[in-house]
Amino acid sequence: MELLYDVLIVGAGPIGLASGLEAKKNGLTYIIIEKGTVANSLYNYPLYMTFFSTADRLEIDDIPFITTKPKPGRQDALEYYQSIARQKELNIRPYEKVINIQKTDFFEIETNKHNYLSKNVIIATGFYDIPNRMDIPGEDLAKVKHYYTEPYPYVFQNVAVIGSSNSAVDAALEIYRKGGKVTMIIRKNEISPSVKYWVKPDIENRIAERSIRAFFGAELLEVTSDSVILKTKNGEIEDIENDFVLAMTGYLPDFEFLKKIGIDLNNECLNPTYNPETMESNVPGIYLAGVVCGGKDTHLWFIENSRIHAKQIIKNILSQQHS
Repeated sequence: MELLYDVLIVGAGPIGLASGLEAKKNGLTYIIIEKGTVANSLYNYPLYMTFFSTADRLEIDDIPFITTKPKPGRQDALEYYQSIARQKELNIRPYEKVINIQKTDFFEIETNKHNYLSKNVIIATGFYDIPNRMDIPGEDLAKVKHYYTEPYPYVFQNVAVIGSSNSAVDAALEIYRKGGKVTMIIRKNEISPSVKYWVKPDIENRIAERSIRAFFGAELLEVTSDSVILKTKNGEIEDIENDFVLAMTGYLPDFEFLKKIGIDLNNECLNPTYNPETMESNVPGIYLAGVVCGGKDTHLWFIENSRIHAKQIIKNILSQQHS
């Protein structure tokens, strides 16, 4: 007979792990399904990324995050979250993708490898899977990248960096310092105020001294095999020699998957419907946790302010079991 879990968790990022820890502590049977490795989104971050948050704000389940650095980096975080998964012997199925969730007497969860039954489901899938496309000619050329890992492939290359968020600024600075010729194309009239406070003066100074070229209030119109074509703030058309485009335009939750399983999405930001006290969605028994709760506003929720979701959800599940 197929095992019936109390909770099935989709996603083994920090909030999915926190949900598993909370379920285990409270004696619930659970399983975590992850399409990649544990903390897969963090694994795909730039190699030398430094978090805005200090280590204590990234902790889950009151497990100390020990690091000698003032602010941890990608590798520190991977070591922390993956070691928790090992040491706490969490029930995780990595490299398994959830395809569909249907409700009968219980939830039937179909993956690319197995089928599962669960009384409740927690969606903690984050938002790093689907790039926010520019929808311009040439975006599908091989030279256009929506993910940035490290600067070494771009040495002595003409690189256009699209955007002014932390990821765009980090990429621009790293590539410039390794010998790439960087041009930033930015829709707004300034570097994003959310850029890490110790990095923002660096990028602004590099732009001011023209080590990095920047077009503010500009729009990228087209990517060709050897150039990028943009419209400047003044409406002029610029055709700039180019080898690579890093489209750091952000990422989105898998809205099609959310709609497929019955989650209502609202307004232009596609905010999913949920009860902020219990995190239960409009589908009874399906809960949302972490960044996925913000819809297109992916800066609304992050690790340090959504860690509490795990406790809220498990508390509600337990209260319903005892009612």
